[in-house]
Amino acid sequence: MIGELGPHPEYNSARREPVTAVFATQIELDGRGIAWIGGTKVKVTEVVLDKIAYGWSPEEIHLQHPHLSLAQIHGAMTYYYENQSQLDAQIRRGSEESAKLASQVSDADLRRKLTNLKQPL
Repeated sequence: MIGELGPHPEYNSARREPVTAVFATQIELDGRGIAWIGGTKVKVTEVVLDKIAYGWSPEEIHLQHPHLSLAQIHGAMTYYYENQSQLDAQIRRGSEESAKLASQVSDADLRRKLTNLKQPL
């Protein structure tokens, strides 16, 4: 007859003990709250954008960025999914800032000068 705790009483009693798990996220936040992959110059959002824009798997991201380990890439994606709304807002702001800068650079004088450079001599 199997006891009250099931076929493996030692397993069931061990599960009742508190367990401390330690995970190294490898993510660092700068003073502006921007998440970076620890020890690199790569923002978490850069890895996320590779996933979103190109549909790359972590393995493909690693092939494209061999200086990042798979653990760092998975850590970045985990951080993103745990903080998705905040990071999506950062991505949106970055895109808006880029569009604004592009429109400032794309003034008429600059376009005219570039067009003149393209003309044959």
